[in-house]
Amino acid sequence: MPITFDGKLVIAISSRALFDLDESHRIYETKGLEAYSAYQRQHENEILQPGVAFNLVKKLLALNNDRVDPLVEVILLSRNSADTGLRVFNSIKHYELSIIRAAFSNGASPYAYVPVFGAHLFLSSNPEDVRQALQAGCAAATIFNKAAALVNDTPQLRIAFDGDSVLFSDEAERIYQEQGLAAFAASELAAAETPLQGGPFKPFLAALHKIQQEFPADNSPIRTALVTARSAPSHERVIKTLRSWNIRLDEALFLGGLAKGEFLKAFHADFFFDDQTTHCESAALHVATGHVPHGVTNK
Repeated sequence: MPITFDGKLVIAISSRALFDLDESHRIYETKGLEAYSAYQRQHENEILQPGVAFNLVKKLLALNNDRVDPLVEVILLSRNSADTGLRVFNSIKHYELSIIRAAFSNGASPYAYVPVFGAHLFLSSNPEDVRQALQAGCAAATIFNKAAALVNDTPQLRIAFDGDSVLFSDEAERIYQEQGLAAFAASELAAAETPLQGGPFKPFLAALHKIQQEFPADNSPIRTALVTARSAPSHERVIKTLRSWNIRLDEALFLGGLAKGEFLKAFHADFFFDDQTTHCESAALHVATGHVPHGVTNK
C-alpha cells in the first residue's frame, strides 16, 4: 500500500522557524553562500538552539505518543542544500523529534512542495515563501523572532488565532478599512445571520478540531482560542459563523481594540496567528507569533 497522509495534520516548517539559525544566516548575508556552507559544515555536530516554532512542533509531535496511527506529520522544508542541512537533521535527532521527511531546495524557494505534501500549515522566516504558500491555498505565517525564549512548559498545546483575514475572510475588515468603525459595526449587525467566508486558516483550525474530537472535551491535549479586536455587537456574526462551520473554539476573547499581548500570555499560547503587524509586534513580546500576510491590510 502507498504511504499517504490522509487523515493526518500535516505541518511544513523551515529550518529557521524550527531552530535558531540567526548566526549562520548573518554569515550568509554578509559573506555569501560559500562562507555560509563552510560554516555549516564546520559546525554540523554543534546542536542548534530551539527556534520560535520549536515548542509548537514538539507539542504537535507529542500528540503521536503511544499511537499506532500518528495524528501529526511534520516535514522540514529548507532553502539549505542536503549537505548544509545535515546540521539541522543532527539537531532534530538530538532533540528526538520524529521528523523523517524533508525537502532541501539549495537556495530556491521550497514553497512549491507545500501543497504537494498536503500541508495544512507552513511556517517560515521568509516572507515571500509564506506569501506564495498562501497563494497556493495553504495556511502560512512568517515567524517573529522576539519570543524564541518564551516557552510554555505546560503539556497542553495552546494555539490562538485572530479572526478577520486569518480564520475568516477579509470581507468585514475591508468595510472597516474603507468606511470606518461605525460602518463596520452596522454592517456586521445587519449580517449577523450570514456566516463569514472562511479565511486561509480555516482548514488548519478544522484539522485541529478533528484531532480534538479524538479526546474527551474536558481532557483534550489541544486548546484553541479566538483573540480578536472585535467587540459587541460584531461578536454575534463570529459566533454564528463558527456554529455554521461546526468547529469548536475553546475560548473567545473580544477585546475591542485592546493590545493582545497580555491576554495571549494569560492564555499561555504556544503560538498566535494575526494578519496585522502591529498586533504581531505586541503579541511577540509575550508569546511565539506568526504574521499572516493576507487580506486588505497587507495589500
